[in-house]
Amino acid sequence: MQRVLILGGTTDAYTLAAQTTKIPDVEIITSLAGRTRQPIIPTGEFRIGGFGGETGLVEYLRQMQIDVLIDATHPFAAQISENATNSANKIGIPYLMLVRPAWERVEGDNWLEVESIEAAATSLENQTERVFLTIGRQELTAFAHLHHIWFLMRMIDPPTDDAIVPQGEILCDRGPFSLDNEREILQKYKIHTIVSKNSGGNATYPKIIAARELGIKVVMVKRPKMPPGEKVADIDSAIAILMEKLS
Repeated sequence: MQRVLILGGTTDAYTLAAQTTKIPDVEIITSLAGRTRQPIIPTGEFRIGGFGGETGLVEYLRQMQIDVLIDATHPFAAQISENATNSANKIGIPYLMLVRPAWERVEGDNWLEVESIEAAATSLENQTERVFLTIGRQELTAFAHLHHIWFLMRMIDPPTDDAIVPQGEILCDRGPFSLDNEREILQKYKIHTIVSKNSGGNATYPKIIAARELGIKVVMVKRPKMPPGEKVADIDSAIAILMEKLS
């Protein structure tokens, strides 16, 4: 029996776990960071919570005798991706990253691409209109000083009671989102600008389409630099390479 650890939390990770659990003589364990209060439970074995940095991940990989490590975390989970590649290299096991392609600007898009969440907040300092924040709840504080802007903030779970958040309204919801849903939100709340991370994938792309149709500006936060290592862009390729590594 060989063991595969999937660092998950994304739609791709759930799909990957569901498909790889069908491989004979392979045990799949999915690790969830535990940032959402009611996470979707993946197929197969799973664990919830952090590892305690790179040192803790190395210890876990050794203790559980993991044969292959697959990083299918969010493209903006830069620290865990770095910990993963370093840990796999330290103990000498195969490592693979499943990285969905980034969104690309097409004709009709009105994007301002920025390097960070902080740069996104800075870009709004001279704006006095209504902004849709679709960055989750972890980094809302970066916008809290912009008292002249009303924010619609969408996230899976509400912020903690002690969190510093911008003025506006919180909308708790989980993707995937339909184009009709996104178009309705933008029109209902009279949104002038969307702030989004370039997450890629289909689950949240409808907001970008709706913004294009309605002529709404998008402040697009670029992805952080990815660590070195073997990367694939889709689940079928990930499974094919996994099978090679397990053989």
